[in-house]
Amino acid sequence: MKQTLTSLLMLLFLQPAIAQRKINKVPNQDPLQIVTVKVSGGSFDLGTDEDGTDRKPAHTVTLSDYSIGAYEVTQAQWKAVMGNNPSMYDCAECPVTNVSWDDIQAYLAKLNSTGTKHYRLPTEAEWEYAARGGNNEHLTRKRDIVARGGVNELLITNNNERVPEKETTGDKYSGKKNAPQTVAWFDRNSEDHVHPIGRKKANDLGIYDMSGNAEEWCSDFYAGTYGSKNTVENPKGPNGGKSHVVRGGSWASNKDEISVTRRAAYLPNTKTNSLGFRVVEDNK
Repeated sequence: MKQTLTSLLMLLFLQPAIAQRKINKVPNQDPLQIVTVKVSGGSFDLGTDEDGTDRKPAHTVTLSDYSIGAYEVTQAQWKAVMGNNPSMYDCAECPVTNVSWDDIQAYLAKLNSTGTKHYRLPTEAEWEYAARGGNNEHLTRKRDIVARGGVNELLITNNNERVPEKETTGDKYSGKKNAPQTVAWFDRNSEDHVHPIGRKKANDLGIYDMSGNAEEWCSDFYAGTYGSKNTVENPKGPNGGKSHVVRGGSWASNKDEISVTRRAAYLPNTKTNSLGFRVVEDNK
């Protein structure tokens, strides 16, 4: 009886560790094979009216189906195509960093010439929709403040449910409402360096590291605001500009810089040891 009780206690103690290993298991893969997740198209509110000016106005965007990388492109994957590793922190399974937007175009051209699949950078609308969890995003609605000063939240289970403007909110971080520690490497837990892909929890689509670890290039030219509240289908950003959009924050970012709505503008030749990317797979 005592031995049985001891065994049960040990099993209970080990369960969190076993669950974490299951969450963090990254499949062994050919460096030329990129694991993607199918994202079902739909409509969502891109941006927010609650934070920085360049995230406004929040407006409805409708996207078609697409497939996006479950992980950031690794140093091993870059080296298999380009024959070098530009990253300052050497780690084969970590995101490749220190790559410019221009460098990535060269990588994609070579990668796309090697097989039947075609890859590109995501648009920032595709990036944010995937980071939020696509159609799986859990939205909450703030109700009237009650006498005791609290706020009641109601899970929205019907996509057609009408709610007051600006009162519908989803996860602040990719896969987490408020606390980012379980889903992101950022300045509070990264120990000042990038980490291997897929070691934190995935979001609701099974996508990793969209908050923190490496900032991620998008295809769009950057604009200081979204400029319109009209519904837009499959937006690709401005027709021209000096800078491109970067999303997601990195291992060096604070928690306010790794939210799903955070945007930054980098010149296309910018390279830093916190800047990487993931890809979208198109049908040829």
